[in-house]
Amino acid sequence: MTVVPITSPDLDASEVSWFSALCSDDYQFLGVPDGDLRSSWAHCSEIVKTAEAQGFRNILCPSSYQVGQDTLSFVAGCAPITSNINLLAAVRCGEMQPIMLARTIATLDHMLEGRLTVNIISSDFPGETAPSPYRYQRSREVVEILKQAWTQDEINYQGEVYDFAGLTTDPVRPYQTGGPLLYFGGYSPDALELCGQHCDVYLMWPEKEEDLAGRMKAVNSVAERYGRTLDYGLRVHVIVRDTEAEAREYADYIVSKLDDEKGEAIRNRALDSKSLGVSHQSHNREIADDDGFIEPNLWTGVGRARSGCGAALVGSTDQVLSKLENYHKMGMRAFILSGYPHIDEAKHFGARVLPQMKTCSLPQAYGRVPQGTPATPLGAGERR
Repeated sequence: MTVVPITSPDLDASEVSWFSALCSDDYQFLGVPDGDLRSSWAHCSEIVKTAEAQGFRNILCPSSYQVGQDTLSFVAGCAPITSNINLLAAVRCGEMQPIMLARTIATLDHMLEGRLTVNIISSDFPGETAPSPYRYQRSREVVEILKQAWTQDEINYQGEVYDFAGLTTDPVRPYQTGGPLLYFGGYSPDALELCGQHCDVYLMWPEKEEDLAGRMKAVNSVAERYGRTLDYGLRVHVIVRDTEAEAREYADYIVSKLDDEKGEAIRNRALDSKSLGVSHQSHNREIADDDGFIEPNLWTGVGRARSGCGAALVGSTDQVLSKLENYHKMGMRAFILSGYPHIDEAKHFGARVLPQMKTCSLPQAYGRVPQGTPATPLGAGERR
């Protein structure tokens, strides 16, 4: 294992998060639609409430144009039904006019009393095929305008995509000083440049440990040019049981009814299906062994029926915990987990692994919650 000591120094705890399947990505059998598990407010909000009850610190609320629900509306609806868990809202830069987006995010941050985090996405829009440099330039300008709106009394911005002059920002200030924490994922040089310059947490999809270490070093070299230090996170599925045999048996079970043509159609419906990151997930499946594993306890079978994150940690409680501890030693302090079905697997992980981990809320670690605001309680043995 390659250790990459390039993250924030306080690494005794991790932000352990779950995933709410807003984009019709919940199954008992992968690729086989289940009416009870389809994306709906009732089902997906129950995932959020279950994750909070299990002790997860954050939950990713994804975004898609073709399937599912509107992310920011969903996050707003979660404000009155939750009290401790953070909400990680995926935002597609350019979808909303950036000053209006700044106002919307600030409003959500107040509704959640500082429990909002934001996942910055730079994707094509429906009907659009834009070159990578343009998409990431658009995202860079959106982020820079957001930061002006959240920290200055007036917005004055002249870029390649947006041009604003003399716009007042009152009352756009978010609840958190400086605005919500920005999470970001992307593998291209343009993506790394944006993340290193402006974002806080670099998210990766599962690969071999040496490949993950290389990605961390690459984005760190960009951050260093801007005098910044990033935190790092991993978005990965998980199947944990009392024994490895039981976990592997369940992995086989969830793909037992998968039609490969249906799986390919699910992968291709995503607007990021041709991205560099997705191509690396496809490569993982190509180099996997006959059972779909690319290294011990990392199984690529999930990627047969979804775009994006395409592998799962599969093993016993001790094996999955050990794998997460290895990632932690590499410098990762954020884990965004999921499993099929999402409510059941949140309970499996919450009962077996989560009680053995020291957890934290990254916004608190960054001091994003205003002074004097009651902090989310920490469990026994935990520290900020």
